[in-house]
Formats: sequence, C-alpha cells, structure tokens
Amino acid sequence: MEFLPLVGIVLLFWFFIIRPASRRQKELGRMQSSLSVGDEVLLTSGVYATVRQLEDDHLLVEIAEGVVVKVARGAVGTKVEQPDAPQDDEYETYDDGTDEQPGPRKDPEEN
Repeated sequence: MEFLPLVGIVLLFWFFIIRPASRRQKELGRMQSSLSVGDEVLLTSGVYATVRQLEDDHLLVEIAEGVVVKVARGAVGTKVEQPDAPQDDEYETYDDGTDEQPGPRKDPEEN
C-alpha cells in the first residue's frame, strides 16, 4: 500500500510526458519519410528550403536560387503547407478599381 502513490506518480509521468513525446517523435518520423521533391520544408535551424533530391539518410535542399545544400533527413523540422490562393469571389472589384460597392449617384446640384 505504501507504493501506491509512487506507482500513481510514475503512471501520471508516463501519461503526460513520455506518451505525448513519443507520439510527436513518430509523427515527425512519418513526415520526414513522406517528403517528396518540390516540398517546401522548415529545417530545425530555422531555414526555409525546397527539397530537390531525396537520398536514404539525407536530402539535397535549395535554400536560395542556385544554392543547394546536403542536410540530414532529421534536420527537417516541419513541412510547410502552401496556403490556398484567394478565391476570385473573396474580393469583389468594381469598375473604378476599388473593392467598395459604389453608392447611389447624387445629382451635384442637389444639396
């Protein structure tokens, strides 16, 4: 009976610390193994890059136009999702080039 609080603390530690960390590690491994050429990634160093070539344990990524570097697959922190392009009907443009709807026309002589 005196070990029951200790067992409870160990279970709570596992449930709140170890289990979520291992889940994140598995998701990161799946993301790193599912990369393809042309994906935009954020390296763990904070550098944005585009995948140009895949190898078993490393990648060739382009960090600037014409600058390709070899990095370990584990250096990829996240895959950057491209935002959707704005829909054509999101902003309505009118004849005068503004995005405001013209109001009723007033006769300049009326005041």
